[in-house]
Amino acid sequence: MIYITPAIKIDKNEIKLQFIKASGPGGQNVNKLATAVQLRFDVKNSPSFPDDVRTRLVRLAGRRITENGVLIIEAKRFRKQEQNRQDAIDRLIKLIRKATEKPKARIKTKPTLASKKRILAAKQHRRRIKKMRRSVSISED
Repeated sequence: MIYITPAIKIDKNEIKLQFIKASGPGGQNVNKLATAVQLRFDVKNSPSFPDDVRTRLVRLAGRRITENGVLIIEAKRFRKQEQNRQDAIDRLIKLIRKATEKPKARIKTKPTLASKKRILAAKQHRRRIKKMRRSVSISED
């Protein structure tokens, strides 16, 4: 079991790890060894989450989630398979923990009297500037 929060834990059988060849620098080591890790986790069908956490997790995952609701995390930061595996699991845990945080409700506020006065003063200032740009009409008085 992987413990995310005291209330949420994931069975290790729900996570599928696949080792793939990493791209980037590393010489022949990159061509020979499959050190990068592709973690797959089925978010939609996992019994571990309440519905609100699941929807926030899908939203947070963004492009990393497929149409079927499978979250894919690729870890290829390290040169060792075990370190990449742990990195992928840590990133999954971090993402789920972020999804468990409920967003704060926005409290609507009204502009203060002083801010309203500042806005009106700025508008009057702009009005005077634009008035000075107008062409002057010559009238015989």
